[in-house]
Amino acid sequence: MRIIAGAAGGRRLVAPKGDEVRPTADRVKEALFSSLQPQLPGAHVLDLFAGSGALGLEALSRGAAAVTLVERGRAAIAAIETNIATVDLPGVELVRADVRSAVGGLLPGAPFDLVLIDPPYALDDAGLATLLQALVGHLAAEATVVVERGSRSAAPEWPPDLLPTEPRRYGDTTLHRADRRDERSGATSAPEPSGEREQG
Repeated sequence: MRIIAGAAGGRRLVAPKGDEVRPTADRVKEALFSSLQPQLPGAHVLDLFAGSGALGLEALSRGAAAVTLVERGRAAIAAIETNIATVDLPGVELVRADVRSAVGGLLPGAPFDLVLIDPPYALDDAGLATLLQALVGHLAAEATVVVERGSRSAAPEWPPDLLPTEPRRYGDTTLHRADRRDERSGATSAPEPSGEREQG
């Protein structure tokens, strides 16, 4: 596992011990950040269920101004702390808390331009829908939210404030994206990523 591109490109990251965290495959991460690259410079990024912190730190390496990582697992927190030191870039905030509690309160770095969510399998559809609704209050006007789920899982139930684009499937993983609506027009200013979907 590594940082793929940017200021810290090529640096090796560690994964948490145990099987509670499933790191995002490099090919999925590359596809995700290729589509998001225009939005990254200067962005404030929130990485929920951060695991190793790889997604948030990739965003930081590629030009994000600030990244907030939220994680509660001890092994994951230990891995994140190691990876923050390895990447050695300013602008990282680690929130050691349950994601639902963190989103229900004040989050450092808000409002966020980009939110990355890779929830555990134990988080059911209703729990994810509740989390997404609570997240809206932490979003910037033109924010993007990306949820990584198993390809057999249902698409997220997005709140009315977020307009989903076409999901992208990469084998056993599917990326679901939604952009915040422009309250004045009911539309979004962020275009849907270009490129063909990869079928697993």
